[in-house]
Formats: sequence, structure tokens, C-alpha cells
Amino acid sequence: MTRSFDENVSRETLDQFTLFASIVEKWTPKINLISKASVPNIWQRHIEDSMQLYSLAPAVDSWVDLGSGGGFPAIVVALLANQDGRNTKFTLVESDQRKCAFLRTAIRELDLKADVLNDRIENIAPLEADVVSARALADLSTLIGLARRHLRSDGIAIFPKGRNWKAEDTKARLSWKYVNEAIPSRTDSSAAILKIKEIKHV
Repeated sequence: MTRSFDENVSRETLDQFTLFASIVEKWTPKINLISKASVPNIWQRHIEDSMQLYSLAPAVDSWVDLGSGGGFPAIVVALLANQDGRNTKFTLVESDQRKCAFLRTAIRELDLKADVLNDRIENIAPLEADVVSARALADLSTLIGLARRHLRSDGIAIFPKGRNWKAEDTKARLSWKYVNEAIPSRTDSSAAILKIKEIKHV
């Protein structure tokens, strides 16, 4: 496995990332956490890609990740928060019971401060989060609606998006008003991480 990130990551946290990668690889053949093609590139495609989100959010009390699936970005971000001594509470929302079992196993083995909610995002009472994230879950307009339900009024949503992010942004603005800061991805030159706040209906 190749690792190219230059973040200030301790040896202990690197070991935690390695353990997490091994847990993902062990479970993926059973429940398809990540694509089989991306398993050999798990560090760049999933871990490094998720790490970028951490630096975009201040130290907060509550971080909610929607459609957590394979634990990206939530578990990666939680490991970095743990390294820095942050007391952020992470809540991972996932409707698939098998993926929830995986997430709870990873959280237990990595000794993280995080909860897993096994339900559909729209069925959960508003979580009043400081930060809401989601990776590879839905189109931007849908994500904004889901995030708005669970964000504090002054909270921020952070969404990694691929090469079509500008088109998704244009479409989303037909339904929503919001402030969007697009940060170029360090792992994919055609992608961006969208940092969204002040969400309102059009």
C-alpha cells in the first residue's frame, strides 16, 4: 500500500489507519464496503481522500456523517480528531444493518468516540450537528436537503464531489440558496470538496 500524504500524522495514528484499512479489506468481500478495484489503492482513494475533510472544519462538538457505509470519511476524521485531543462526538448514520455491524466493529477496535444510528437519514430526529459530511451518497441537491435537516443554523456541510461538481452545484441552486466554498481535491485534480453553509430554500 502506498502512502503519499504529508499531514502531521503520528506513528500511532498511522498504525490506527493501517488497522482500519485491514478491517475494511477483511469485510469488503462480504458486504462491498468499497469497490474491489479500489482495495489496492485504499490509502489514496479512501483514507487520504477522507483526511482532507478534517482540516476544513474547526474543532466542533458534534459531527454527523450521513450514509457512512465503509467509514469514509467519518472514521478517518475521528482518528485524526482523537490524535489531536478533540472531544468531538461523531455520529454515523447508516441504513444497512450489515454495514452498521462493520462500523461498530471498527469503532470498538479503534477505541473511538462515535455512535452508529441504524436508520434512514430522513427518519432520524434532527441531530443539530456542527458539521455534516457525506461521501459518495447522493447528488448535491439531495445532500443539501438531508444535511439541512441535521445541521445547526450556523453549521457547515462538507461534501467531497467528483468531476461533475459544477453541474451538480448549478442544479442544486434551482432548489436551494447557500454559500459554497469549493476546495480543490488533493487526490483528484478534477474533483473538489464543497464546504456549504447558510442553507435556505429558494
